[in-house]
Amino acid sequence: MARKADWDRALDDALKVIKLTPSSHIGYQLEHAALHGAQRYDEAIGAFQTMLSKFENAPDRQIQTERAIQETIKAQLDDAPHRLLNTFTGRLCDREVQIDAFKTSTEYREILSSTLVHVDIRMERIKDVVETYFRCVTLSHRWEGKEPLLHDIQDKDVDELNPVGGIVKLQSFCKTARAAGYRWGWIDTCCIDQTNNVELQKSLNSMFVWYHTSALTMVYLSDVPPSSKPGALARSAWNTRGWTIPEFLAPKVIRFYQNDWTPYLDDRSPNHKQSVAIMQELEDATGIDAHILVAFRPGMINAREKLQWASTRVTTVQEDIAYSLFGIFGVQLPVMYGEKTQNALGRLLQEVVARSGDISALDWVGPSSEFNSCLPADITSYDAPPYALPSLSEDEIQRSISLLRDTVVVDLALEFYGLLDRLNAPRFANCRLHLPCIAFRVTAVTRKPMTYFTYEVKADGLRDLQITTEDRLLQFSRGRPTRESFLLVRPWDRRLLELPDYADDTESVDGFTLPGSPGEEGTVDPESSERAMRLVVRLEQPFSAFLLAQQRSGEYKRIASDHDITTQVKDVDSVHCMDVRTLEIL
Repeated sequence: MARKADWDRALDDALKVIKLTPSSHIGYQLEHAALHGAQRYDEAIGAFQTMLSKFENAPDRQIQTERAIQETIKAQLDDAPHRLLNTFTGRLCDREVQIDAFKTSTEYREILSSTLVHVDIRMERIKDVVETYFRCVTLSHRWEGKEPLLHDIQDKDVDELNPVGGIVKLQSFCKTARAAGYRWGWIDTCCIDQTNNVELQKSLNSMFVWYHTSALTMVYLSDVPPSSKPGALARSAWNTRGWTIPEFLAPKVIRFYQNDWTPYLDDRSPNHKQSVAIMQELEDATGIDAHILVAFRPGMINAREKLQWASTRVTTVQEDIAYSLFGIFGVQLPVMYGEKTQNALGRLLQEVVARSGDISALDWVGPSSEFNSCLPADITSYDAPPYALPSLSEDEIQRSISLLRDTVVVDLALEFYGLLDRLNAPRFANCRLHLPCIAFRVTAVTRKPMTYFTYEVKADGLRDLQITTEDRLLQFSRGRPTRESFLLVRPWDRRLLELPDYADDTESVDGFTLPGSPGEEGTVDPESSERAMRLVVRLEQPFSAFLLAQQRSGEYKRIASDHDITTQVKDVDSVHCMDVRTLEIL
């Protein structure tokens, strides 16, 4: 590496060239190189500007470079919080102040000077410098006592505040982030204006992305003392909070800290998501598979499983139990504090079911929601895992199909398959669920002797069953009919069709008949008939059902049950007599 004396000599040589040929660009080019090497960036930029002036019609490369830097900064900050803590100055900075700080930094002057000459590496170098400068650390923690809010630290140096209560945690967070080489930090207590509804709504809908794009998420375990043994993380109260689920699922890099801000288990590796021991402990504590903890992707898939993760969590504000799940499902919805849990959870579940067609969110036991009777009143209804229905091996399916071919006409199976294939996906409109299903008319309801809440139920085509519910059911039978109509329904699950994920599996594209489509002249391909027979076999198996009561206006309401309602068709003939329809449920 060249020494300062070398750059000084190079600068003297450059000045001599300028003196000899002041109208030439060569001397100024040499001056720029010498000043840049000596890290005198402001002077180097000035020399470069003079060099450009010596060219006739020279493009303004400095403007181009500055524009490229601006565009890179914008792209970098698009997915970052608007307001951040500068861990070096201890001050809260909005977006404009963050950018101004960069433009006065050595990093900015260096990149502007170097990229003016080396155009070919300009964008790559700019991106690298901008990303490094604006790296942000997010904090995951449990709110305790009096936490400092925005107005408590606005226009103040955090490090100079009286170290009491939540201020100590804030100061320690900045100190730890700064020691790790991070200039910017974000914490939900004081980096959001809680009194600004627009900012609050945007923040809650963006929080998952912020944690995901952060360079590091620090998890502060205030109740885990220094030198704790394995298991302390699992027992921490941090593991009981609703908001901490997205805060440990979203980040790519995460580190756990004990209450003295030393690494948990003295694990000083850069990313605790790579620690088998810590991830296994977190899996045991949360019930979330370690592979998911390490590489979670938001979305609607396996909705019931995601809801179970949150079923035992608590939040200080009741609506947050739903709002904290927005990022996990990849949805953005209005935030309306004061709407109560049932409405907040109802809006989320409505969005999940309507957008994904995933009916697993309807699989729960407990009280019904006022939002819609097919949804639970509380997230705790998802705590118990869904009833595990018996599964068939491929050999069992093939044996059943062989037996069915002697009694079931393939044409009837195909017709029934097509009927179910044409059903629309479930949807919500004005809190009403339009549910495609297979319905069975209830013919008798009688209370079981010596019980208060258990009823024996008979339905056309189904084996007799028992239902336990705190709702008082009207007893009736074929000999003592009632005006009130009840149905046992099987919500339709398109996965039973065993179709590939084509956008539209009923159309023929460029002469190729997609699986499930009838061929020309009514011919049936073997693959379609096989799937139709497999469907009949699966419909003969036990299934989870809902009990619905028809209302005077014609719609239905779900009767909540304290246990899973599991039933089964009587025989294969009952499959072909199934009533396929879409019901409107309040």
